[in-house]
Amino acid sequence: MTRVGLTYDLRAEYLAAGYGEQETAEFDRPDTIEAIQGTLRELGYQTDRVGHVRQLVTRLARGDRWDIVFNIAEGLHGVAREAQVPAILEAYDIPCTFSDPLVLALSLHKALTKRVLRDLGVRTTDFSLVESLTDVDRVDLPFPLFVKPVAEGTAKGIDGDSKVTSRDELARVCRRLLTTYRQPALVETYLPGREFTVGITGTGDQAVAIGTLEVVLLPQAQPHSYTYVNKEQCEELCQFPLAPPDWAAPAEELALAAWRGLGCRDAGRVDLRADARGQLHVMELNPLPGLHPVHSDLPILCNAVGLPYRELIRRIMDSACQRLPERAGRSAAAHVGAPQ
Repeated sequence: MTRVGLTYDLRAEYLAAGYGEQETAEFDRPDTIEAIQGTLRELGYQTDRVGHVRQLVTRLARGDRWDIVFNIAEGLHGVAREAQVPAILEAYDIPCTFSDPLVLALSLHKALTKRVLRDLGVRTTDFSLVESLTDVDRVDLPFPLFVKPVAEGTAKGIDGDSKVTSRDELARVCRRLLTTYRQPALVETYLPGREFTVGITGTGDQAVAIGTLEVVLLPQAQPHSYTYVNKEQCEELCQFPLAPPDWAAPAEELALAAWRGLGCRDAGRVDLRADARGQLHVMELNPLPGLHPVHSDLPILCNAVGLPYRELIRRIMDSACQRLPERAGRSAAAHVGAPQ
């Protein structure tokens, strides 16, 4: 039986240690871990809860090993924090679900991601990077603009003030983000059109779009975008209808081009928005998706298209386990005497 380790960050654990609500916004609830573990067991896997990156290091130092790790650990520190667990596992030659350390480090840094997308010919907005307040005067883009932290997820740092219409507003928002998040601010051309998210399962040529949802803000929601508050209270502030076919087809084509171009694996989402002419642009990729069965965007999308949660987890594992034979095919003798 395949032994699967589970790596994750529990939000309650970090809150109890004194971290704040926004610092822990990307971390998981116990029922997410229970849902993943229960589904893996239903699928015939043997599971072992490991926990966050430091708990993983302790277990590895103790000599514990797994055939594969189901990893949803987001990490706490650094712009490459989502890559920390996969990088450690890679050093021990233990495969894991979802994208490799390079892709996870790249995709969290939105400006670097956009540079790669631009080189691939995948449509994305023009942008500037503000690393200090002196950079604000160098921003040469037409207003309105949209400003957010360069390396955050779960819409952290995005609110009703993220859309700016003047140089003074731009400076004010950049000052707040630089101070609060201690990282550069990404300044993009504002996209006024419809917003979509495309769910994807699979890797490379085997990757398929499973569906596209539109993000519709209700009147009581914060304006302009899918903000942190809108995301946290999505059941009350947003609706997620299936995208009409004339929007879904180009969205999925663009999303798959971005997904395959960056080398994302197993499952995730690509977020897109339309400009004033109705042309879609890739905003960002989410190669480490939230997996709460009813609150996270990818399972919400799966529910909308009739794809059961069990089938989503099965697809993730089927895709990830294709990387197992590479490891199993090596001679066991090659590992004799290897440092533990």
